[in-house]
Amino acid sequence: MNEKQPISGWKDKALFTPGPLTTSRTVKQAMLRDVGSRDFEFIGIVREIRERLVALAGARPGDYEAVLMQGSGTFAVEAVFSSAVPPDGRVLIIINGAYGQRMEKICKTLKIETTVLEYPENTLPDLKEIEATLKSEVGLITHVAVVHCETTTGIINPIQKIGSLAKAVSARYIVDAMSSFGAVPMTAPSAYIDYLISSSNKCIEGVPGFAFVIARRETLLETEGWARSLCLDLLDQWKGLEKNGQFRFTPPTHALLAFQQALVELEAEGGPEGRASRYYKNYKVLVDGMRAMGFKEYLPAELQGYIITSFLYPDDPKWDFEKFYRRLNDRDLVIYPGKVSNADCFRIGNIGRIGESDVKTLLAAIREVMNEMGFHP
Repeated sequence: MNEKQPISGWKDKALFTPGPLTTSRTVKQAMLRDVGSRDFEFIGIVREIRERLVALAGARPGDYEAVLMQGSGTFAVEAVFSSAVPPDGRVLIIINGAYGQRMEKICKTLKIETTVLEYPENTLPDLKEIEATLKSEVGLITHVAVVHCETTTGIINPIQKIGSLAKAVSARYIVDAMSSFGAVPMTAPSAYIDYLISSSNKCIEGVPGFAFVIARRETLLETEGWARSLCLDLLDQWKGLEKNGQFRFTPPTHALLAFQQALVELEAEGGPEGRASRYYKNYKVLVDGMRAMGFKEYLPAELQGYIITSFLYPDDPKWDFEKFYRRLNDRDLVIYPGKVSNADCFRIGNIGRIGESDVKTLLAAIREVMNEMGFHP
């Protein structure tokens, strides 16, 4: 990969966000044609995408199934809860950020019983407490749910260890891998995952339009009759895709064409391991540069993942995030506001079709804006 020029290679603003994110020229170009949703070509593309996703999850065909769902990642999260939890089920939700809290809100809306273990956003879940809770409610808790990479902070939760605890009590295991799948190497079987959820516009570097669930086949088949929604019925969606390769309702054809190309480019980069290497380099350049200017991360270094980083607001009366954001935006550089509940932060993503030179461009612009605004971290 050539680092002499920004690798985005496009005139759009560079997105240092957790998604939607900067995409390659070729991913964009893949959308410049129309295909019929019932054409043989499109049906073949959907089949290829599903097969590639199962392989990316480190699973064998037939053991796991990829189910594509129209809508954002949260649509797929709700599809899993609304379809895969029985009427008398109870979900243990492990929370250390806003997206774990969203899981709880979904369950409350669906009137699904929950047990919640919530931890500060700058700490990992307590495995001993999780184990004790599962043992104390054995037979009551049917599902365990956690976010892999909490996009609130960038923290990476120990999904394999939590999965082993869920398996020990025969609970089904739901992992929101929205901001990690495709760039944080993992295998669904070894982590005992029953439902792995992600979306098209994250680390695979596609465009928004659909999300997907990689489900253990035998677990999916047991959910007959449990769905609380027609549109979000995960099992029925899978049956339709299996029957004739078609979506039950209008599919996002152009987003799927882009995603097919994005999957090809992910493979060419060396798969999740290759993409992780680029993202980690982006992260290292970013953090070293921000620290040199005096900025401090919200998370301790040992808990920080390389997907997205939260930085604390400078303690300076001249600091104003809105002005800071707008001045970077005027330079065609887009960062992200914070979402941490107990601290004032902003976030910078390291994912998407960006490289080290793009990050260095951002750092130079931040230094310029600092001098213009007169604040010092």
